[in-house]
Amino acid sequence: MAPMRASRSIDERDEDALKELIAGELGRSRDRSLGLTTEVLAAADLTAQVSPLMSPLVWDLAHIGNYEELWLLRAAAGAEPMRPEIDTLYDAFEHPRAERPSLPILPPDEARSYIATVRAKVLDTLPSVRFDTADPLTSGGFVYGMVVQHEHMHDETMLATHQLRKGAPALLDPPAAPLQASGLRAPGEATAADEVLIEAGPFQMGTSDDPWAYDNERPVHLVDLPAYYIDAEPVSNAAYLAFMEAGGYDDPRWWDPAGWEWRTAGGKRAPAFWSREGGQWLRRRFGRTEPVPPGEPVQHVCWYEADAYARWVGKRLPTEAEWEKAARWDPDAERSRRYPWGDAYEEGRANLGQRTLRPSGTGSYASGASAYGVRRLIGDVWEWTSSDFHGYPGFRPFPYREYSEVFFGPDYKVLRGGSWATHPLAVRGSFRNWDYPIRRQIFSGFRCARGVRSAGEEGGA
Repeated sequence: MAPMRASRSIDERDEDALKELIAGELGRSRDRSLGLTTEVLAAADLTAQVSPLMSPLVWDLAHIGNYEELWLLRAAAGAEPMRPEIDTLYDAFEHPRAERPSLPILPPDEARSYIATVRAKVLDTLPSVRFDTADPLTSGGFVYGMVVQHEHMHDETMLATHQLRKGAPALLDPPAAPLQASGLRAPGEATAADEVLIEAGPFQMGTSDDPWAYDNERPVHLVDLPAYYIDAEPVSNAAYLAFMEAGGYDDPRWWDPAGWEWRTAGGKRAPAFWSREGGQWLRRRFGRTEPVPPGEPVQHVCWYEADAYARWVGKRLPTEAEWEKAARWDPDAERSRRYPWGDAYEEGRANLGQRTLRPSGTGSYASGASAYGVRRLIGDVWEWTSSDFHGYPGFRPFPYREYSEVFFGPDYKVLRGGSWATHPLAVRGSFRNWDYPIRRQIFSGFRCARGVRSAGEEGGA
C-alpha cells in the first residue's frame, strides 16, 4: 500500500502564490455572503428570525466578520481587538440560535461596515504574515483556509434560512448550463447498474497532509472493510415516493424507535417542504411551488426518514467508512484520492457552489464518478450515513475543541459529500459533516448500501 506523502515546506515564491490565492478566495466568499444578505433583502428581512432553527441572517453576516477578526487579525497577525465587546454576541456556543434575535446584535448597515473593515485589515496584514511550517496555525495557510471555509459554511446556512422563508423569492435560478459543455451526461440517458460492488480490503481513511483539512478529518488511518454494495446514485424523489405510496410512513417496522416517535409526534408524512394538491406532490423551493421532479435526489429528509427507506427497500445506510472508500479509494493505485475523480477539483464534475439552486437529475455528472464507478458522491445532496460522529484513532483537537470534539458522541450522525449549496473549497472526499438525526432544513439526502449476501433478507419493497 502506497505511503501517504508528507507535507513540504513552501518557499517564498510558493507563499506569494498562496497568498494571492487566499486573497481571491476571501473576495469570492464575501461576494457570495453579500449576495445572500444585504444585496437581496431589506433590513427587516435580515433581522427577522424565520425559524428558531436558524439565526437572523444579519447575525450570520456579523458572525462571519467576528470569526475572521478573531483568527486572521488577532491570532494570525497579532492585531489588537477591534470590537471586543461584541465577541460574546457572536459566540455560537454562548448563544443558541433560538435566542439570538433578542441579543443587541449589529443592525445590517453596521454589520456590513464592520465586516468590510475587518476584511480591509486582513488584506493589509496578509503580505507580512509568514506561513511558518513549524506553526500548524499558519502552515500551508491553514488558518486562512479555515476562515474561507467557515464563511462558505455560513453561506450554506444562509441558503437554508432562505429556503425556510415564506415570502417572495429573493433568490432566482441561474441560467441552466449546457450539460454536454460541462462534461455531464444528459438526464434520461442510460445509466450503469443501480448498485456497485466494493470489494473487501483495507483503504486509507482520512488525511494527514491536506493543508486545509479540519481536525476531525485527521489522521489518515487504515480501515479494513468486508465487501459491500453501495447505490450508484443517491436515492431519487421517484424512489422515495414509492416508499411513501407503499405506506412507509405508516408502518413502524421500518422505523428506528426514536424515529417512529419523531414521525408520530410531528405527524410527518413526506420530506420537508412537500405538499399534496389535487393528487400531485409539490415542493416549495425558495418561495416557488413546483411539481416534485422525479429524477432529482430526494432532499430535506432527516436521518430517521433515510434509515426507514433503507430498511423498507431491504438495505441500510452506509457507514461513513463505506461511503469514503467508495468515494476516494483507487484500488489500482492503492491510494485515496482527494475527490472521487482525482486529486484536483475540476469544474463540471460535481454540482457544487450554488451554481444551481437544486440537485441535478439522475445520470448527471457522470465524469465525476469514483474509481469504482459510483456517481454524484460529491455535491447535489449531503448524504446521511449510519455512523455516529467520533474522532479518528489518534485524533487531536485543533485549533479549538468547539469545532469538532464537543460534538462527538451518539447524538450526532455523520453526513458526507456536500450539496449543491456547498462551495468546492468547503468539501472534499475526507470532509465530515454532522447533525442531529431529526434535522431536515439542511440540504440532505442519502444513498443505500448492503452486504454482499443481504439482498432480500429483509424489507418490504
